[in-house]
Amino acid sequence: MKHQLPAVLAALLLAVGGGYWAGKTKLGAGDTATMAATPVAPEAAAKAPRKLLYYRNPMGLPDTSPTPKKDSMGMDYVAVYEGDDDVAGSAAGEVKISTEKVQKLGVRTEPAALRELARQVRAAGRVEIDERRLHNVAPKFEGWVERLHVNATGQPVAKGQPLFEVYSPELVSAQREYVVAAKGVAALKDASSEMQSGMRQLADASLARLRNWDISEEQIKALAAGGEAKRTLSFRSPVGGVVLEKKAVAGMRFMPGEMLYQIADLSAVWVLADVFERDIAQVKVGQKVRLAINAYPDRSFSGTVAYIYPTLKAETRTVPVRIELANPGGLLKPAMYASVELAVGARDKVVTVPVSAVIDSGTRQIVLIEKGAGRFEPREVKLGARSDTYVEIMEGVKDGEPVVVAANFLIDAESNLKAALGGLTSGASPEAGAASGAVKGVSHQAAGTLDAVDAKAGTVTVTHGPVASLKWPAMTMDFMLANPALADKLRPGSRISIEFVERKSGEWVITRMEPMTAAGAASAASAHQGH
Repeated sequence: MKHQLPAVLAALLLAVGGGYWAGKTKLGAGDTATMAATPVAPEAAAKAPRKLLYYRNPMGLPDTSPTPKKDSMGMDYVAVYEGDDDVAGSAAGEVKISTEKVQKLGVRTEPAALRELARQVRAAGRVEIDERRLHNVAPKFEGWVERLHVNATGQPVAKGQPLFEVYSPELVSAQREYVVAAKGVAALKDASSEMQSGMRQLADASLARLRNWDISEEQIKALAAGGEAKRTLSFRSPVGGVVLEKKAVAGMRFMPGEMLYQIADLSAVWVLADVFERDIAQVKVGQKVRLAINAYPDRSFSGTVAYIYPTLKAETRTVPVRIELANPGGLLKPAMYASVELAVGARDKVVTVPVSAVIDSGTRQIVLIEKGAGRFEPREVKLGARSDTYVEIMEGVKDGEPVVVAANFLIDAESNLKAALGGLTSGASPEAGAASGAVKGVSHQAAGTLDAVDAKAGTVTVTHGPVASLKWPAMTMDFMLANPALADKLRPGSRISIEFVERKSGEWVITRMEPMTAAGAASAASAHQGH
């Protein structure tokens, strides 16, 4: 049995090996037959290559090139072919975005509509005394203050209320002259007309002098009724109001024209509001105004624009506007702060779109019109009046056309909008722009250092690296700012990245200027070294 085991194993191995060889041979033959039956597509029948349109910025910035190149960070531009879903290649200048991306971007549209534009102009103001209701009490004769009836600043007084008792030799003399003249007129009633006329003229002159000295009618009537001249007379308030200033002191001597009291009628007051220069054209005399006073947060006051001052404060770029309002109960105190709101701009209905629908590059304003699923048409528009939420479209959009109001800047980045808009300004093709060195309206990017800021001129000096899209080497040059606010948070010496356009021949305008991160600065430095 031990001698037969090796023979059995050898026979088993031989059978397994033979089966494996036979299966392999059969499988190979089948494969060969299958491969022979499958035709191979000839090279001529291969898919034709797509037409290259241009190269776009790899970061989605609005910049294109007809030839391969790198951006300021050293990244290769991405080739764009005819028929791509992400871009527009139509002659009509439409922008195409895949429906999936439209959903991801959160695109939202709203039809342009006819509206009456009205917005709120807000300004800070302060309560002031109505200058026409301010009175100074200054006797027109020399005398002495014998006694005070009103002896405190801030005390309210009524019209005709006695303020103080005054003694004046001139006043006593004028009273005596009037008393004598009045008695003379009565005594000469039987005399000739000439004598009566002369005595009457003397009495009238004495009476006129007392009235010119602001002696009250009550005291004059007492003298005319046959009373005797008094040593002192009461000097009364000419108006009702509040005593703002009191200089009168018992026993003091005063001279003609010297102010003893200042009284203000606070039943109506002014609010002087400082309206910004950009809003002053919307403010008109007669407009109704709503005011809020910090001291009374639960109350609202209303007034009327009475006067727009002809001067502007250069320090704040504001124009004072006078608002008049009633002050029942004297709630409004002079020097209180007020928040002013004026509803301005309401007029006939005009075509409007939401403010968010406008893409402002600094050189022109664009809106996106939805033409269908994933298709958008960029339109250059002319803007008019604005409200807080809507802006008037004077040219470019008709009533009822759907405009993109959300994610329009993302569509701009995704679709390279400025490539589709290239023909709206210069009419030049990308190839023609490359030949001339630059296409007006097309943005370029660079990284560098902010050297200086001239706020008055609206310019900055920048030392930037090479600009591949313009074939510029690294250099230091001056740029205009599309908006002075671009440089508000930057200081000379800051590392920055900029986007700029050529507004007109030789005038380069920065439309975006941002500080660079440490990683961005390192990448820019390595890219510049590579050039």
